[in-house]
Amino acid sequence: MDLSGHWAGIAALVVFITAYALVISEEYTHLRKSKPVILAAGIIWVLIAFQYRHTGDTHVVEEAVFDFVTEFAQLFLFLLTAMTYVNAMTERNVFEALRGWLLQRNLGYRSMFWITGTLSFFLSPVIDNLTTALVMCAVVMAVGKGNTRFIALGCINIVVAANAGGAFSPFGDITTLMVWQRGLIDFGTFFVLFVPAVVNYAVPAAIMSLAIKNEKTTTRNDIVHMKRGARRIVVLFVCTIVTAVSFHNFLHLPPFLGMMTGLGYLKFFGYYLKKTHVPTSHDVAQYGQIGDVSAFDSFREISRIEWDTLLFFFGVIMCVGGLGFIGYLEHLSAYFYGELGPTTANVLVGLLSAIVDNIPVMVAVLEMNPPMDELQWLLVTMTAGVGGSLFSIGSAAGVALMGQARGQYTFFSHLRWTPAIALGYALSIWVHMVLNSHLAGVIAGK
Repeated sequence: MDLSGHWAGIAALVVFITAYALVISEEYTHLRKSKPVILAAGIIWVLIAFQYRHTGDTHVVEEAVFDFVTEFAQLFLFLLTAMTYVNAMTERNVFEALRGWLLQRNLGYRSMFWITGTLSFFLSPVIDNLTTALVMCAVVMAVGKGNTRFIALGCINIVVAANAGGAFSPFGDITTLMVWQRGLIDFGTFFVLFVPAVVNYAVPAAIMSLAIKNEKTTTRNDIVHMKRGARRIVVLFVCTIVTAVSFHNFLHLPPFLGMMTGLGYLKFFGYYLKKTHVPTSHDVAQYGQIGDVSAFDSFREISRIEWDTLLFFFGVIMCVGGLGFIGYLEHLSAYFYGELGPTTANVLVGLLSAIVDNIPVMVAVLEMNPPMDELQWLLVTMTAGVGGSLFSIGSAAGVALMGQARGQYTFFSHLRWTPAIALGYALSIWVHMVLNSHLAGVIAGK
């Protein structure tokens, strides 16, 4: 049934808009973003089921719910492993050691601007763009202490770099991950977005760097030593990624199964670290007595993952899935991809993600499932990922850094450089359409 004009469909749409308004205002209300969307998801499906009850066809609603739960479960298990590895590397001081090493270089402000941006660009395809942004922001704030202009520009640069870097890897962003898990684009095909992603980052970075005086920094920092097993955990994370890709490409198994297998690697190594742990004098000084020292525990790292983020994904997938089941996405798809055409529609998706956030936008596109070739699926994957850089509120990285560098990196300090970021956005689209034109007509998910 098409319920888009029915009172139940309209009520469901109002519920979703209200819930997402609360998500956007999280910074001011301090209401975790997962709460409104989880409640909205339940209400939307109750409204749908209530209408289908009168037709006696309740099984179709039940089957639809299970389909969306399956989709979420795959994403959840994949991210569960990735987040656990990132937490494990954090606990073993991998990122603190990187931060300390950078601060020891005593480089100029402009050099540090380019180094933090470049590292953000290449780290985000492997770990998520949010973690990358937080690590690099800590470096920028330590280097630029007292230099608000440098901190603001450094944070903008990190947000743009992290979002651009995540666009050319299936692991770099939720948008690329969802497209890959749907089987629309092969793992290796994503890397044709590398050059457009470089353009998307390098153009605004080059313009912003001109506003930074190339003075020497005076910040010093103590060298941070990684804990035992840190390097081996990094290697195991790489092995986990290889396992996930191999499962998908060679055995045609879903990527989440490869990631969960990789989680087994970490758990066995964690068991080894725990059994062979010997408290040192440093442990005694830090914890007071040897008996209080806790060794590495993989289950502790699982408990520290971003549950709010994962439950937010559940709420969004179920909400958008419900609106699609009602019929709204079919009408939207007919207008966007039918009347406007795929290129215009996909460019607008990126602009919309700067305001709404790329996750619900990409979920909506995937639920529409418009008939597009690989060129267009790659375009929408890129625009949804990098479009959030246009405004500070457009991506998780931007929102997190506004909190971390409160008062120094703000919505308006980012907005001042939106024209430069928009130029990079436009040029990256043009470069993609020119360089990857050979993918036009290639059927996605073949």
